[in-house]
Amino acid sequence: MRSGDLDKRITWQQETKVPDGMSGFTTTWVDVCTVWCSIWPISANEIIRASAPAMIATHRVRLHYRSVFKPYWRGKFGNRYFSIVSIINPNERNEMLELLCKEAA
Repeated sequence: MRSGDLDKRITWQQETKVPDGMSGFTTTWVDVCTVWCSIWPISANEIIRASAPAMIATHRVRLHYRSVFKPYWRGKFGNRYFSIVSIINPNERNEMLELLCKEAA
């Protein structure tokens, strides 16, 4: 993949609990990093049977490898949000990551 193919800036966020001042917590999303990515819509529905939840991916996101990515993060692209369904390190070469994501409604 050429660097020119990574033409979208996506901010990756993680969910954090913040004290609300009344002995409770409020859940908020905090920016972790902003990176260049490419985004492709896909029509892949992978259903895992045998009492496991279904995995449905709507988009494939590709970016340069970073070891810090977590499956519970979400990506913010403009006013759109993408939840990570799966993180793939092609051929375990630590060069690129492919994230299968589901766009939040």
